[in-house]
Amino acid sequence: MTRLCVNGETHDLACEDRDSLAGVLRDRLGLTATRIGCQHGSCGACNLLLDGVPVRGCLVPVALAEGQAVTTLEGLRDDPVMIRLREAFTAHHALQCGYCTAGMLVAARDLILRGRATSAAEVRAGLAGQLCRCTGYDGIVAAVLQAAQ
Repeated sequence: MTRLCVNGETHDLACEDRDSLAGVLRDRLGLTATRIGCQHGSCGACNLLLDGVPVRGCLVPVALAEGQAVTTLEGLRDDPVMIRLREAFTAHHALQCGYCTAGMLVAARDLILRGRATSAAEVRAGLAGQLCRCTGYDGIVAAVLQAAQ
């Protein structure tokens, strides 16, 4: 039995220790904002927070998340920075298919909170590990810069 604290709620789950955290969140808890893209940590679609630190959920065995606070995009619904980011992403048309958006938002929030979103070059460098095949990144960069102000 694995005990997870996800978005402030405790869950006791029967799962294999080696199951990915992203998979457990999606398949067992129905938290579908955490996407599973490459399953190798390369695309960033599975970004979530583990004790407040962004991690690739596809690379984290669920057993390693026990005893830590897991926060998905759903758990950031009322977060002031996330609210600004969502508004800016909408205003700048920074999403198209939406597959990368949750991971992109989690990464962008971290950049803003660390004060690493003060220029387009800085945002591009900070989001370099986030893959988006639709937007060309211009709208995403503009949205992050707007939310950071």
